[in-house]
Amino acid sequence: MTTTAVLTDRERAAVQAYLRLLHTVRAAFDTAAGPAAPVVPPSVLAEAERALREAGLTGNEEALFRLLASWCPEP
Repeated sequence: MTTTAVLTDRERAAVQAYLRLLHTVRAAFDTAAGPAAPVVPPSVLAEAERALREAGLTGNEEALFRLLASWCPEP
């Protein structure tokens, strides 16, 4: 049986911001043609930092990764 965590709005926003950041970084590496890789837009980083702070997850990676695992488990 799989259990799913019920996230607060702030936790959900933090998870979504983290996933957007992760996808942006992956896209940057996928399209990089060499050492001059694209930079992640400051707005994406700021959104992730703000969302983590508002959810009380700043500096608490363990809690963030638990939320990620429960909200969007690997297929």
